[in-house]
Amino acid sequence: MDERKRQIERGETILGIELGSTRIKAVLIDSHNEPIAQGGHTWENQLVDGVWTYSLEAVEEGLQASFKSLNDDIKAQYNVVLKRTKALAISAMMHGYLAFDNEDNLLVPFRTWRNTMTEQAAEDLSKLFDYPVPERWSISHLYQAILNKEEHVPRIAKITTLAGYVHYRLTGKHLLGIGDASGMFPVDPKTKGYDRTMVKQFASLHTHPWRLEELLPAPLSAGEEAGVLTKEGALFLDPSGTLEAGIPLAPPEGDAGTGMVATNSVAKRTGNVSAGTSVFAMIVLEKELSRSYNKFIDLVTTPDGSLVAMSHANNCTGEYDAWIALFDEVLHAVGHSVPKAKLYDDLLGKALEGDYDGGGLLAYNYLSGETMTELYEGRPLFVRKAESSFTLANFMRTQLYTALGVLRIGMDILFEQEGVSIDSITGHGGFFKTALVGQKMMASALHTPVATLKSAGEGGAWGIALLASYLVNKKGRTLAEFLDQDVFAGAERTIVEATGAEIEGFNKFMERYKEGLGIERAAVEFLR
Repeated sequence: MDERKRQIERGETILGIELGSTRIKAVLIDSHNEPIAQGGHTWENQLVDGVWTYSLEAVEEGLQASFKSLNDDIKAQYNVVLKRTKALAISAMMHGYLAFDNEDNLLVPFRTWRNTMTEQAAEDLSKLFDYPVPERWSISHLYQAILNKEEHVPRIAKITTLAGYVHYRLTGKHLLGIGDASGMFPVDPKTKGYDRTMVKQFASLHTHPWRLEELLPAPLSAGEEAGVLTKEGALFLDPSGTLEAGIPLAPPEGDAGTGMVATNSVAKRTGNVSAGTSVFAMIVLEKELSRSYNKFIDLVTTPDGSLVAMSHANNCTGEYDAWIALFDEVLHAVGHSVPKAKLYDDLLGKALEGDYDGGGLLAYNYLSGETMTELYEGRPLFVRKAESSFTLANFMRTQLYTALGVLRIGMDILFEQEGVSIDSITGHGGFFKTALVGQKMMASALHTPVATLKSAGEGGAWGIALLASYLVNKKGRTLAEFLDQDVFAGAERTIVEATGAEIEGFNKFMERYKEGLGIERAAVEFLR
């Protein structure tokens, strides 16, 4: 305790902040890369005029609230105030569209990754590039705005992601970590920059006065210097004026990259699954895929620029969160109250008692659309036959299974069609909070043992703090070497395997899931 206090006072700690879909989290780590304090702020995206968004005011308020919460924790534990850190870094949800003019005015409300109104643009670009360009990518949003002849397009001076925006406010630098940048526009792993051929191809699609390479933030690899905290940036984060300027920043990253770092999954033949509001699996490839799998497999990079295959689903925990909230209402209606954590653990734990195939039940957790199943709007639904085994255990197992349905479609391509091999896959995120349950369901879905790390519970905020630590502690090592040697050498790991019967049970559910997609399609069509 005394040593940690001294490190805080001497400015030897490192700060990471991640803006997730539902929570902004700040983590302070010590010289051993261990979390010693944390803070957070809950927020939610808003559906405004058909667009999922967060206001820039909400971004600023949320950041400041998260930092204050962190400082409150530091004061409570160590009776000191955080004035300086050795380094800091920002991460956030990837993709989306933040467009600014040359005076830094936001031209249209922030369009997050959750928006799928860019179908035409994504399809056109994927064909042009012969490269998978998903709807949520920044370039899809930009090109859709061009196709729609939106009036703001000629005035664009720069576009960025949420992490890039916050980093700009802190440093005045328009740049991005290569992992986050690879979710804006295709990156060439050989040059560690945007693919030059595709940049030229995009130029042929418009006649606007700007050039794409001028709009995009400069991509930097992990460990590269990305500016320092300015006086204005310090006040943006800490309006009290206590935080000092001059702190070096690591390149801002996306939540995919920080997930890789937090699970020690940046080396080839490793992978991780991040499962929360959305779910995505990241597999670091040994070689390029044989062809493009548009709408099924995305290609991004690790924070140090290695090629990664990504299977992504927009929806994961949101629907079963809604059901658990309903069960909570039921309990209150009959005069009972159960702590939220216990309610989650008990209800999700029931899933382990269910039939391996979910008892014939079927659900779709589509709060928003899913590209891989060609549904661009979502209608959450639950359906069963009269003879289905309608029990609480089967209901909960089905809710967990459906959270992984779209993910499984993408992973089948990698494992079965491309013959991708992995040595390990590590899970993190809210899906894994209830002990063993999320791991067991994921292992059944991916027919692969799933590990969790005790430390990975800190999530992306810890991951971006580690990237800030790498900036000042790399000592000539690769990112993978730094993580192996300085962070995960003695890490506590839990590995869960699925039995053959459990794997077969999930396979049966997937058959039902695929056959029933017409029900979901009808719900989208008729429930307007």
